[in-house]
Amino acid sequence: MATRTEAQEKQSAGSAQANPFQAIVMMAGGVVLPRCLHAAADLGVADALGEEEQKTSDQLAASVGAHPDALFRVLRVLSSNGIFEMTGRKVRHSPASRLLRSDHPHSLRSLARMFGLPGCWNAFNEFGYSVRTGIPAGTKTLPKGLWRYFQENPEAGRIFNEAMVGKAQVQVPAVVGAYDFSRFGTVADIGGGRGHLLQAALEANRSVHGVLFDLPNVIQDAGAVASDRLKLQAGDFFKDALPAADVYTIMEVIHDWPDEESVAIFKAIRKAAKPGATLLVIEQLIPEDKAPHWAKMLDIHMLTLLGGKQRTEEEYGELLRRSGFALERVHPTRSDVSIIEAKAA
Repeated sequence: MATRTEAQEKQSAGSAQANPFQAIVMMAGGVVLPRCLHAAADLGVADALGEEEQKTSDQLAASVGAHPDALFRVLRVLSSNGIFEMTGRKVRHSPASRLLRSDHPHSLRSLARMFGLPGCWNAFNEFGYSVRTGIPAGTKTLPKGLWRYFQENPEAGRIFNEAMVGKAQVQVPAVVGAYDFSRFGTVADIGGGRGHLLQAALEANRSVHGVLFDLPNVIQDAGAVASDRLKLQAGDFFKDALPAADVYTIMEVIHDWPDEESVAIFKAIRKAAKPGATLLVIEQLIPEDKAPHWAKMLDIHMLTLLGGKQRTEEEYGELLRRSGFALERVHPTRSDVSIIEAKAA
């Protein structure tokens, strides 16, 4: 996922101090910016622009079925924030807008669309409820829960799945490149979805075997990845025994859950793990500094939609300690996630 640079973050904080009025109005009315991004992603504007040097906003409007002047105004907002480049009404790609192309190897088009889905966006209409109570607003707007929403709305589910695949295409190679799995015999990926991380780890380390553990419906969908080196095990980590392994990976699962449920998941892993076994918690960490950071924004999405949270290194260390693990070190990666390495006490 694309993240802001440290220089951009410092510039943003400095701008707020230099012009507090501008900082407030831009933030108060800033809903315009993500909605413009959602609209452009939904319409497929980046695909319509293609690899051509440039097109006019009117040409793009004709291609995607949009009102010419309305699309021009949307693109003007986006280009002023680094997404597309505009000269008059002529539009060309920027590095950021290329990530909105469906055929980009690291496409974030579906991720952008996911945040704009009614099931995700409408929860923020009740955001005050989350702030007052600490309970996800999604319990009011989606009584059956976010995951059931994706199950019952196939198009939304498709967009969500594509968004997760798009993220994985960036994050998984970064994780496998940042950590040496070759010293382990067996890797168990807990809540590993369709096995993207486990497959990549096994591909890069031919002597290693793996077990993919997830809910029965997920394991059924992941059936094609099974092999003589990659076994599938269905279950619920709150109820069922987890597989034995030398190292356990759990990637962007813990942030879905509040502290007590997170401790329960870690304890389930600890129960299955032998003393000295390794646990790798792969998550986006909240930095300790005061600068703007995507993880701090994502934390609010987790509060609003699921009741989960992003955490600092220190907070993960405490959860792990309560669960029978000792945090040893944190490995940064070239993506937005870090690898928190712990040992079973």
